[in-house]
Amino acid sequence: MASAVLKPKYPTAPAGLQTFAGDGDRKRLTAPAVKAVLRLVRAWGGDNAEGAALLGVSTSTWDRMKAGTWAGTLSQDQLTRASALIGVFKGLHLLFADSMADRWPRLPNRGPIFASKTPVEAMIEGGIPRMLETRLYIDALRGGL
Repeated sequence: MASAVLKPKYPTAPAGLQTFAGDGDRKRLTAPAVKAVLRLVRAWGGDNAEGAALLGVSTSTWDRMKAGTWAGTLSQDQLTRASALIGVFKGLHLLFADSMADRWPRLPNRGPIFASKTPVEAMIEGGIPRMLETRLYIDALRGGL
């Protein structure tokens, strides 16, 4: 009887394609992602608890990130959160040419995915799916979809 060759359930990414699953990519992307999320939370007027919740880390880890003393690597989920948040930030700055770009995440919103909450509250409550929906919502507002 011939031995069966096990095929992976999911095909592997082509060589050189960036993923958040690989240790090398995660290590390489962690520092710029943390720096960007720290800046956008500050620009949005967020506090430590909100920043930690948005990135999916503890408040003590967030404090170490702010102090520059954290030497960890973000997980795949945390990098996905960072990517979505950075996309929201960038999209808002393309949509609005003034300070509204940084005020918008803190304003109650009657859009279909926010239920009169602020986008920050909705993203914290809804996690990664709501963050991705918010990014798509911003892209749609700017005519990107």
